[in-house]
Amino acid sequence: MADKDIRGRAGEERAARYLTRQGYTLLERNWRCRTGEVDIVAVRAGMIVFVEVKTRRSELFGHPFEAVDRRKRDRLWRLAHAWLAAHPDAARGTRPRVDVIGITGEDPGTGVLEHLVDLR
Repeated sequence: MADKDIRGRAGEERAARYLTRQGYTLLERNWRCRTGEVDIVAVRAGMIVFVEVKTRRSELFGHPFEAVDRRKRDRLWRLAHAWLAAHPDAARGTRPRVDVIGITGEDPGTGVLEHLVDLR
């Protein structure tokens, strides 16, 4: 596995722990369909949250949130709707939201974690 893949997995693991500590219930990780992949699907307070995790060693090539441009946001929303269609019982009574978690630092386990809520 490439270093960037190892870093990405470690970032996703850290993001999952963070969300759990914040009171989210994780429903699924790395859900895939023809459109792509959702890193984390979680629920909290009537919201079903689709989380994209971006992990970077530094901001030399930009902040992790900058990697989520309009095209990526649109794709995340398409993925959210695909997940909702595939899981109608789990989605009942909730409202969808897309979030991004960015982790910056040499070690994803100790780097700076930022949570961008409700990406539109």
